[in-house]
Amino acid sequence: MVEKRKPNKKQGHRPYHPDKSRKDHKNFAKFRGRIFTAKDTGAKERRQAKTSGSDKVRVIVLGGLEEVGRNCTLIEYKNDIIIIDMGLQFPEENMPGVDYIIPNMDYLKGKEKNVRGVIITHGHYDHIGGIPHIMPNIGNPPLYAMPLTAGIIKKRQQDFHTGQLNLKVIKSDQVLQLGVFKVSFYDICHNIPDSVGVVVETPAGTICHTGDWKFDFHPAGGQCANLQQIAKIGEKGVTCLMGDSTNAGVPGHQVSERVIGEELQGIIEKAEGRVIIGTFASLVGRVKQILEISESLGKKVALDGFSMKTNVEIAKELGYIKISNQSLIKPEQIDNYPPEKIVMVCTGAQGESNAALNRIANGEHRSIKIIPGDTIVFSSSVVPGNETAVQRLQDTLYRQKAKVINYSMMDVHAGGHAKSEDVKLLIALLKPTYYMPIEGNRSLLHKNAEVAYAMGYDENHVFMPDNGQVVEFSNGRGVITNEKVVTDYVFVDGLGVGDVSQVVIRDRQVLAGDGMVVLVAQIDKKNGQLIGSPDIISRGFIYMKENREMIEATRKKVREVIAEKDSKAFADTNAIRNKLRDEIGLFLFKKTERRPMILPVIIEV
Repeated sequence: MVEKRKPNKKQGHRPYHPDKSRKDHKNFAKFRGRIFTAKDTGAKERRQAKTSGSDKVRVIVLGGLEEVGRNCTLIEYKNDIIIIDMGLQFPEENMPGVDYIIPNMDYLKGKEKNVRGVIITHGHYDHIGGIPHIMPNIGNPPLYAMPLTAGIIKKRQQDFHTGQLNLKVIKSDQVLQLGVFKVSFYDICHNIPDSVGVVVETPAGTICHTGDWKFDFHPAGGQCANLQQIAKIGEKGVTCLMGDSTNAGVPGHQVSERVIGEELQGIIEKAEGRVIIGTFASLVGRVKQILEISESLGKKVALDGFSMKTNVEIAKELGYIKISNQSLIKPEQIDNYPPEKIVMVCTGAQGESNAALNRIANGEHRSIKIIPGDTIVFSSSVVPGNETAVQRLQDTLYRQKAKVINYSMMDVHAGGHAKSEDVKLLIALLKPTYYMPIEGNRSLLHKNAEVAYAMGYDENHVFMPDNGQVVEFSNGRGVITNEKVVTDYVFVDGLGVGDVSQVVIRDRQVLAGDGMVVLVAQIDKKNGQLIGSPDIISRGFIYMKENREMIEATRKKVREVIAEKDSKAFADTNAIRNKLRDEIGLFLFKKTERRPMILPVIIEV
């Protein structure tokens, strides 16, 4: 049990504790009585649950506490489980061949029937990307999502052909009863419409989950955050707030999408030639602004990139993007209009090799090539790790005499995540007893925690567990336990899900680093003696034609290793194979100080 420690009064904020006095405790009890009326289908279960002080609500973050992405949170009470988000994580540089990583659901084996529902906060892949792979394996429970989010999930499901989901479209004012949990929502801003925060009323208190969020009072599509609604949630009492960490350590308030829209309008209006804007397909709010601004200026818009076209189509069908079909043209129709009448919106602002913007810059696009006077706008921040690729792409565009504009020059990109002052405001409104930074690597979580400390919280009331570490709540109090569930990476590689292990990744790293050497030897199956000359094949280690001496020396060493076997004993191919792997590996390391993968192939004749 975590004991309360009195906050420093000089820091100005005292965390809210529903049991800090008898008066508060009575008010809290009255509140609990108000919301759990006889009309509430889950009231009886929750009242019974409250009678047992030993019963605990377990919160387990299965992904998103040690990385950016793979966001997934599990909340459990007895036989009731709900899950918030089911995202993917893009691979790191040391994961060759991996498409992406999804949350590990081993904890749910044998508990599939207990999952009352999966709630999705918004439609970005780091929150929905694991759905096609995971849902069939956990019994396909009800999946709840806002309209645009549901549309993106449906389309992705069709692409994967993994069966129909039990998908239920919700509104932000809807209340769900999922077993013992009463789930409601509040509107919040992000850079995609239909983003919501989640409020889960449990037998141990209320848990709030922000999803990805920011405060934006002039959003591009979607609703403004309802501060009055959020404050009412705080007045009723919040035991734990789980808050997005992505930009929490950045000072100030996040820039509004209106500011970005004004900058983009100025660029599009004043451009003397074509305007080509690269951004994320998932930034539906940004794309909406670009399309509607272009139409208002009488310009034609071409879209390129599969995900870009798909998301715009879904957003148009649902009414989030309002633009006439006459304003949209195909990329191959661009040359039919004057350059100053053309705006192109495409993927590839991160320098991805196969994306539209990179193909345009390298002259590989089938319909459009850069011409002097084109204005290229990078309307997205650079994802860490992509700096070199983005710089290379911009250099290529400059060489072709294009005008390049990025967010470091002008406000052509606003982050979708709250900065420190926004986080302080949310904490002040919700007044949680405990604050748990989520959605970020360890350094981002710590920066988020520092914001809570600045608000008067002490270390006992700011939780920073690891992925899979169980946090328990009982009677409004919380503790980080020493229990951890399995959260090992589940790799998706092509059609394979989970069949690529850490061992396979290590093998790929070895192959990428020092290559491999294949040793092919024929032996007599009676006595294990070598027959003929062994073959040596090198891939990624040395160029064989230029290293004949090395190849002959290796062949000679193979002969010696096989000849060391007792000629009177039967052949043990496994022993010969292991000995060749060890001896030839050591031999080549001494010669080259490199460690290629050694693959002995023994053929018995």
